[in-house]
Amino acid sequence: MKCLLIASESAEVLFYWTDPEFQQNIQEQYGASQEEGQRLPAFEDSINTLFAPIIISCITMVDRLGDSYTCFATENNHTYVLHQFDECLYIAVNGDGEEGEEDLRRKIYVTKKMIEVLFGMVTLSSNLLRKELRPQDTEQRERLWKHLQSLLDTYSHLRDNDQSFLVEAVERLIHPTLCEQCIEFLERRLVQQLNSSVERAGEEVLHAFILVHTKLLAFYSSRNASTLTTSDLLALIIMAQNMYPSDTDLDDPGSEDVESTTGSGPEIFYTPEPSPTGRDSNSSGRCWRGGTPVFEFVDPDIQMAEDSLHTLEVPPFDPSMPCRVFLEVSLKEGFYPMMPHSMYCLPLWPGITLVLLTKIPNSAVAMSVYVFLEAFAKLEKRLGEGQEGSAAPRGQPAIHDLRSKLDKFIKALGPSDIQYSQLQNVWTEFKNRAFTRGGPGFNKELIPWCKSMKTQLCGLYRQCFLTENSGRADFPQRLSPSLQERAQTMVQEKLMDWKDFLLVKSKRNITMLTYLEDFPGLIHFVCVDRSTGQMIAPSLNITERATSELGKGPLAHFIKKKVWGLVSTTRRYLQKGYSTVTLRDGDLYFCYFLWFENETGYKLEAADLPILPDDSAPIGMLAWDYYRKLLRYYSKNHQGEVVKCYELLTVHLGVIPTEYILQHCRQLASKLWEPSRNPLL
Repeated sequence: MKCLLIASESAEVLFYWTDPEFQQNIQEQYGASQEEGQRLPAFEDSINTLFAPIIISCITMVDRLGDSYTCFATENNHTYVLHQFDECLYIAVNGDGEEGEEDLRRKIYVTKKMIEVLFGMVTLSSNLLRKELRPQDTEQRERLWKHLQSLLDTYSHLRDNDQSFLVEAVERLIHPTLCEQCIEFLERRLVQQLNSSVERAGEEVLHAFILVHTKLLAFYSSRNASTLTTSDLLALIIMAQNMYPSDTDLDDPGSEDVESTTGSGPEIFYTPEPSPTGRDSNSSGRCWRGGTPVFEFVDPDIQMAEDSLHTLEVPPFDPSMPCRVFLEVSLKEGFYPMMPHSMYCLPLWPGITLVLLTKIPNSAVAMSVYVFLEAFAKLEKRLGEGQEGSAAPRGQPAIHDLRSKLDKFIKALGPSDIQYSQLQNVWTEFKNRAFTRGGPGFNKELIPWCKSMKTQLCGLYRQCFLTENSGRADFPQRLSPSLQERAQTMVQEKLMDWKDFLLVKSKRNITMLTYLEDFPGLIHFVCVDRSTGQMIAPSLNITERATSELGKGPLAHFIKKKVWGLVSTTRRYLQKGYSTVTLRDGDLYFCYFLWFENETGYKLEAADLPILPDDSAPIGMLAWDYYRKLLRYYSKNHQGEVVKCYELLTVHLGVIPTEYILQHCRQLASKLWEPSRNPLL
C-alpha cells in the first residue's frame, strides 16, 4: 500500500506512482461508487479525486497561515508525508506499515533528485516543470510517467536489498590489481581513442566507469573534468540499473571460489529475459541493428488490426541515443549545478556495464544561463527585502556588469527561433524599466520582470538541452553508433577472462571470514568514508543460490533486518546531534560511531553536531548531501586542514564484554581501509 504523488497548486496531478495493492484499493473504492452500466473512471481521475481535498487544504493553509502540515496519520493507519517545493506539492503515502515517516520523506527527496537529473534547470521554473511533467500529448505523458515510475521502483528495490543504497555510498570491488589495470585501460586506451575520433560529433568523454551490478570496478575522469559527486554517481547507478536490471540469480555463473583471481567457475552461462526497455543486452552488443525485416503475407483485416495496435504502443527506444542528464560541476570559475551531459550505458554482459559521460558542444550556454539566473534571483531577493533604488548601491555594479554580459549573450544566440525573440522582448522591457533615466528604477515593481527573465532563461535552457533529448532536434549531437560499439568491444576484450570472477566477486566482495580471527564475536559491520562517498561491508546474500557465512535461511534474513533497522535508528540519533550510539537488542549488541580525521589519519576532537528539525531533509548523500554540509560545518574550526569524516556500524554477539567490543571497533576502524588503498578515481 504505497503511493507517491506530485501535484500543482491547482490540484492537477503532475505525476503519480503506486504499488499494485494501492492501485487495486483505489479501483475498488471508486469502482463500487459507480452506478451500474457506467464505466470505471480513469485511474488518474480517481487519484485526483482522492488527493484533491488534501492538496487544497494544504495550499489554503500556506496561503492563510504561511505554514502547513508535513505529516499525518489516518484512522486506517495510513501515513501521509507532504513537502512543497516551490509550487509543486509532493505527497508520499504508506498503508502497510513497511515505511515510516523518515522513509517516505527520503522517497520524496529522491524523486526530486531524479527529476533534477532528468530535467536540469527547468525545475527552477514551476510553470515549465509542470509542462515537462505533464505533457499535453497523452502518449508522451504515459511514456514519461512510466519511466519515472520505473526509476522509483528500481530505487526502492536497491534501497531494500543493497547495502550501498541503504547507507547511500558507493561500494567498489576490492581487487587492487584488476582495478588499477582497468583504470589505466580507461585512461590510456578507451577515453583517449574516443576523444580523438572524428565520429564523436563534438562531444568529449569526461568520465568513464565500469559497473558490476551496483558495484564500481573502475572509474576514470579526464584531467579537465569536474569531480563527479557521490549524489550524482548514485543517481546514475540507479539509471543504469533501470536500463539493465540485475538478476543476481541468473547472472551468477555458479562459482563458489570468490577468493581465486585466476578466473571463472564452470562454463555455465545464463541469459536473462530482455528488459522492458527493449534494449539488447547480449554479449554481442547491438548486433540486431543490421537485421533484415522478414515479410509475410497475412490477412488484410488482421494486418489492419495489428497496425492499429502498433499506433498505441510506445515507439521503440533507439539504443544508440544517449540519455541527457544534468549533473553538478565545480570548476575554477565557480560552482554550476545541473549542467547538461550525455550518458551512454553500454552493456558488456548481463550484470556488467560500461557507462560514459560526455560533455556536449553547447554546454557553455548552460553555464551562462545559470549565472544569469543566480543574478536575477539575488536581485529579486534584495528588492523583496525592500532594498530599492539608491538603497541597493552594492548591487548596482553587478547589475550593470550583468547588463553588458546578457546583451552579448543574447546577441550571440542569434534571431533563430521564437524563444530568442521572447527572451529579447522581456530583456528589453526589463532594461527600459530598470536603467532608463525616466523609468521606475530598481523597486518592487521590477520583481515580476525578474521572474519573467528567469522563466525565459529556463525556457531557453529547455530548448537547448531538453527538446534535443526527446528527439525533436534536426541534428542531435551524439557519439556515432559505430564508435559506441567499438568502445563496447574494447572493454569486452579487456575483461573477457575476468567476467565470471567479477560476477561472483560482486556478490561476495569481502567476507566476514577475513575478520573473525581478529574480531571474535563480530557478526557484521559497515564502514563509510563520507569524504569520498565510499563504503565497505561484508556481503549479505540471502538469495536461494547465493550463500555466505550466515547461510541463506532465517538467520541471514534476521541479520539483514537488524542491520537495516540499525541504520534507521542511528540516523534518528544523528539528526538529534549524537555521534556515538551503543544499544543492546536481545542477543545482539550494536555500535555506531561518527568521527573526523585529518589527512595523516590523526583523529580530531569531537564536536557538537547540529541538531536538525524533525521535518528536515533526510540524512544521506543521494537526495541531500548531509555529510558535505557537516564537513563544511566542522572544518570552520580547522582552517587550512583537510578534514575527513568516517562512520562505522558494528553488530556483535551480546555475550562479548563491552570493553572488548569497543576495542574491536577501534581496531577495525584503523584496519579497514589499509588493504584497499588503491585509488578509486
